[in-house]
Amino acid sequence: MLEGKTAVVTGASRGIGQAIALQMAANGADLAIIYAGGSEAAEEACVKAAGLGVSARAYKCDVSDFEQAKAASEGILSDFGSVDILVNNAGIIKDNLLLRMSEADFDAVLGVNLKGAFNMTKHLARSIMRSPAGRIINISSVSGLMGNPGQANYAAAKAGLVGLTKTVAKELAGKGVTCNAIAPGFIETAMTAALPASVIEYIDTSVPLKRIGSVADVANLAVFLASDQASYITGEVIKVDGGMYI
Repeated sequence: MLEGKTAVVTGASRGIGQAIALQMAANGADLAIIYAGGSEAAEEACVKAAGLGVSARAYKCDVSDFEQAKAASEGILSDFGSVDILVNNAGIIKDNLLLRMSEADFDAVLGVNLKGAFNMTKHLARSIMRSPAGRIINISSVSGLMGNPGQANYAAAKAGLVGLTKTVAKELAGKGVTCNAIAPGFIETAMTAALPASVIEYIDTSVPLKRIGSVADVANLAVFLASDQASYITGEVIKVDGGMYI
């Protein structure tokens, strides 16, 4: 489905990002894996991707830093020659109630989750525009659509991604590039592994499908949006939330 294409996935050393990267590799895409922390998980992801028969390389980068994002993008283009798909998945959380939230925590979350997507899109857009099937996929959240107590920073960043998605979709449509967003709800990752009982009860009572989602649920949609099958879909925000926010 993605043979002959190169995909860049940020925050791809774990969780949803790694699932997206490996599902794209399973569908034939070569991979550039962007990570910010330790290299071991990123290198393991590259080994797994190589086992699927594609080329994969890891690049350490704080996507919130404009110059680091530029350097990583230049390295990717030097190594792979071109980029067809960009998945802006990198994200952090620093939850607190608004009255207790520090300026630093607000800025840090917007820096990675929103400005990081701007930085990577800006630095790779020209290559993606030259692709015969350029795709940009931003990982937002239902928190950005409905708000969530204790997540003023995270919800603001994810809502900002929606606006960024729609604007990029309009600006790059003339070059055949599509830009869409995925808004996950509760997804089973290391981040959600320690959810309190009250949240589990909320899922059971308030999510129509009455279960937490899997990373594969998000990854499968990302692969579809990156494929030729989704060539006439752009500017959309698609929820993967079990019906939590209808």
